[in-house]
Amino acid sequence: MGILMLGAGFQATILGLRATLEGFPTPVTGLVMSCYYVGYLLGTQIAPRALQRVGHVRAFAALAALASVASLVHASWVHPLPWALMRLVSGLCFAGIYVVAESWLNHRASRANRGRLLAIYMLVLYVGLGSAQFLLVLTSPESSAPFMLISALISLAMVPIVASAQQTPEPAVPHRVRYRDLYRNSPLGVVAVAASGLISSIIFSMGPVYARLSGNGPRGVAAFMAVSILAAVLTQYPVGRLSDRVDRRTVIASACTLATLVAASIVFFGPLPRGLFLALTALFSGSALTLYSLSVSHVNDKLEPAQMVDASSALLMMNGMAAAAGPVLAGSLIHAFGPRAYFATLGTLTGALTVYDLWRKSRRAAVPRELKGPFINTQQIVTCAGLDSPPARRADAPTGPEVAPTGLDAARAGAVRAKEAI
Repeated sequence: MGILMLGAGFQATILGLRATLEGFPTPVTGLVMSCYYVGYLLGTQIAPRALQRVGHVRAFAALAALASVASLVHASWVHPLPWALMRLVSGLCFAGIYVVAESWLNHRASRANRGRLLAIYMLVLYVGLGSAQFLLVLTSPESSAPFMLISALISLAMVPIVASAQQTPEPAVPHRVRYRDLYRNSPLGVVAVAASGLISSIIFSMGPVYARLSGNGPRGVAAFMAVSILAAVLTQYPVGRLSDRVDRRTVIASACTLATLVAASIVFFGPLPRGLFLALTALFSGSALTLYSLSVSHVNDKLEPAQMVDASSALLMMNGMAAAAGPVLAGSLIHAFGPRAYFATLGTLTGALTVYDLWRKSRRAAVPRELKGPFINTQQIVTCAGLDSPPARRADAPTGPEVAPTGLDAARAGAVRAKEAI
């Protein structure tokens, strides 16, 4: 998965940069990048069926092969239409690959080590995505070499999986839950999950476009994206652990407020010195990219263990649908108002979520600390959503990117007993 993330992270950045160099209109670039999330949604539906029919190893190999081919097609036909189609194929393949890898990991994990394994797994993914940005300095973005390198990395990622002798799990497809019931249970959590999809898709898809339009060359784009992604590695656990000790809504509001102030500073006081700009970028991304983890944790605080797998799958779908709209929205606004619209859009989203959070706090009491499940680091760059953990076995199977629902067995069982006592 670390090798695969090198290819996936490099692909998203090089496509945004190359589209700008080729003169694609910014709204068109946003539409092309959004197709990834459309494919992502399709992949979450197709992958469980593929796992049932052909198993984990064959499903991983087939999806990785298609993703490798899609990268080569990008190099062969530099045009928005084939790029949009291949972007959709890439989203479908990567979503399926994440399902395979995370469900396999979750099956092999025990109750005692699941949280630690998922944390290490997420660290590997973030380091891979962040390190991938520096591959820009090794190749020319105007050539086909970057796409060949991406194809090679994706193909290379198949080797450990195909060569593995580990026993593979038997998959099981979850049932869906109604969004209306989920919203009634946790309005803030549901809205925040959707908002985080918009925010993260804009960062990952339109960040390279913004950096290029701001006058940066390949090295500048690489540094901007690396800082944006790697900042989340440092903030996920401290923010998550804080949310275990205080009202998660307060932590969400604080993260959103900080992100909004930082975005406003970049918009209104730019251009800024390079070092200060990158520091503010890290501060914004480090705050904003914690929102999905916090939101899923907040939703799970209101659920019984048997509901978590179904709910996490529904949250993944909601997050993906919102993410599909993010690049189109940001691309259109950047085209109309210039590069500053990038941080203006992100700041507006985090500001709106802050207001909604504070309003919800005035309408409902906080979840008692003894009823809260432990925080487990999650992000929407991955997508398993517990897709093959049967509810009877465990409800703390991982969710999606850009993701695992929170809750360890002993703590969750204690919370349930406390609820029953109340």
